[in-house]
Amino acid sequence: MGRVTARRKVVRLSGGRRSERVDTLVAEEPLELRVGGESLMVTMRTPGDDFDLAAGFLVSEGVVAESADLVTMRFCAGADEHGEQTYNLLDLALAPGIAPPAPRQTTTTSACGVCGKTALEDVRTKSAWDVAEDPMRIGADVLAAFPGRLRTAQRLFDKTGGLHAAGLFTAEGELLISREDVGRHNAVDKVIGRALRSDLLPLRGTVLMVSGRASFELVQKAVMAGIPALAAVSAPSSLAADLAVESGLTLVGFLRGDTMNVYARADRIAEGA
Repeated sequence: MGRVTARRKVVRLSGGRRSERVDTLVAEEPLELRVGGESLMVTMRTPGDDFDLAAGFLVSEGVVAESADLVTMRFCAGADEHGEQTYNLLDLALAPGIAPPAPRQTTTTSACGVCGKTALEDVRTKSAWDVAEDPMRIGADVLAAFPGRLRTAQRLFDKTGGLHAAGLFTAEGELLISREDVGRHNAVDKVIGRALRSDLLPLRGTVLMVSGRASFELVQKAVMAGIPALAAVSAPSSLAADLAVESGLTLVGFLRGDTMNVYARADRIAEGA
């Protein structure tokens, strides 16, 4: 598997003093996804959990909804200048009758999960499950503990300070899955892909917790996986809030300490529980 970190020499300036040191950086490398040998997309990601990333991406695109829809995943030949396998080319095989998504027209960066969509209507994808009907309820105190729980699970962040994280929690506060990546949408896809490969979809009664902000694409990914609630430590975008209201998803932003802003479906959050 490709390296998840890299070492670089840096010059550190502090208090008027200059010194040299070695810093640890998070790795960012391209991953090309192919379906049946045909190129689907190239995304920038942190190497590791690539099968989960690919599976989660296909869930988010509305291509697969259960593990049986994705027959095989394998790394293809690919080498760097030293002849070492890069693990940056992944070929997928879908079950008979499962149509692949349309190829992306541009490289998807670590900051954008919808880059390369060819039409505005392609951005909205219909989910196989209705999260509005999920009866999940969660105590505000349980929810307030999620950022700290997720931060504790960020082992690579402690080394690099440069990764986003996503975690899937139960309403009782159990952390089911956590993943890190240089791109927040990749971290979410890795969580959802792991759930798909474990036959856990739809993810009813769960909360998706993310570091950073809550974008439209993260709300959409949660809806596509059947997750009824999304919480973020920072702000949501206006389109994210609109989609949450439209979908019936509980959207929480600025979740810090015992305070939070609830932008949609606040009825699922029980105060003082």
